[in-house]
Amino acid sequence: MPRKAKTGKYKLKTHKATSKRFRLTGSGKLVRTKGGKSHLRRRTSDRTKALLSEMIPVNGRSIIKRVKRLNPNMK
Repeated sequence: MPRKAKTGKYKLKTHKATSKRFRLTGSGKLVRTKGGKSHLRRRTSDRTKALLSEMIPVNGRSIIKRVKRLNPNMK
């Protein structure tokens, strides 16, 4: 069986850290999670811990451009 001819294109790979940190909403906005949720939270108030769970829209155009380049398959 003959091999496939190479097309010369590269396969785009997803940057996994970016795909875990950012999401696209249904309207196409880029949102991110807050940091500081993993450890050393015993002294943190319940209200502050609850506020850490919300998603924040990303505003900077250059950051949005960078994230979309790192995660080309983000839909």
